[in-house]
Order: sequence, then structure tokens, then C-alpha cells
Amino acid sequence: MSRGLKNRTPISNAVDSTLYKQLQQLSSDTMIPISRLLDRAIQLVLEEY
Repeated sequence: MSRGLKNRTPISNAVDSTLYKQLQQLSSDTMIPISRLLDRAIQLVLEEY
């Protein structure tokens, strides 16, 4: 079920409620979609480890 996504993979996960609220606020403040913020966060974790 790709929903027409060509370069993206849908995932489902559970995160800390406080972190998610902060992520939503950051997305709202910066007008950057949550999916793009998560891409960057994953990229930074992979670079560190």
C-alpha cells in the first residue's frame, strides 16, 4: 500500500507523547512537515551511530 508515494515508505510507530507534542509545535512554528523533520532526525541518528 504505497498511497502513490514514490520515494517514501509509510511507517507506523509509537513515540513519547511529550516529544510528539514538541515535534508538532516545531513543525507548526517552522512550517516544515513532520515527515521531513523525522527524515532529518533519523539521518542525524544514523550519522552518529
